[in-house]
Amino acid sequence: MISTAQLRIEPAPVCEPARPLLEVRGLSRAFGGVKAVDDVSFAVIGTRIHALIGPNGAGKTTLFNLVAGVIAPSAGRVLLGECEVTELSTAERARAGLQRTFQNLQVFSELTALESVMLGAHLRSEASFLKALFNTPSVRRSNAEAHDRAEALLVRVRIESYRHVRPDAMPYGALKRLDIARALAADPKLLLMDEPAAGLNPAETAAMRDLIADIARDGVTVLLVEHDMKLVMSVAEVIVVLDYGRKLAEGGPDEIRRNPEVIRAYLGGGTTRRRQR
Repeated sequence: MISTAQLRIEPAPVCEPARPLLEVRGLSRAFGGVKAVDDVSFAVIGTRIHALIGPNGAGKTTLFNLVAGVIAPSAGRVLLGECEVTELSTAERARAGLQRTFQNLQVFSELTALESVMLGAHLRSEASFLKALFNTPSVRRSNAEAHDRAEALLVRVRIESYRHVRPDAMPYGALKRLDIARALAADPKLLLMDEPAAGLNPAETAAMRDLIADIARDGVTVLLVEHDMKLVMSVAEVIVVLDYGRKLAEGGPDEIRRNPEVIRAYLGGGTTRRRQR
């Protein structure tokens, strides 16, 4: 659980639109001399669904956190469009158009579902502290717009019945969708999804697959880390495979499914050196 008191809104850096939307160039990260991510490069094209996959310990989580700004790279660069974001904080990257969901859900225990999504919308607000303090007409207008957007997003992810419910009274599947609605409320260009199907039953996983596809159709680019290969192969257009921290393969689902190196990695036929984080 996190508190609203921990939030700090920072100014958005100026970024010009470009293709590819995200570029990872020679990214590496070492922990105690062991490379968890080793010279990885790939590009994410706008409005497509991309996936990062690999055996347990392949470096997926570390790479995801490098892109999100949770940890800093030992080497390499991260670009969002034409904007260099390698040195930016997670908050600055969010303001630049990068949002993420979490495998270990980050929820505001004191807020209802509607209020949580409104908070996501306010992260894009330009209202100053003084305007907020004196509740000016622009602030009231911003609040009304955030409310309407939050209501629409709760309907969009199909949890509108929980609008006035707090997280501790919501089922896990609904919390997953609340996390997505909160991220979408900030109007991201790129949405990083961390294990969106983890902990879901088959019916919930199928519904999650459909929601991810709908988000991309609405114009939001998706990069996901996911262990459910059935979901990945059915929704991702481009797949990057990691093994021992290095990029093993990249391509469409059919190409990845037939790749002998990928098959060996998943069946444990590769080298025996210790896997990374």
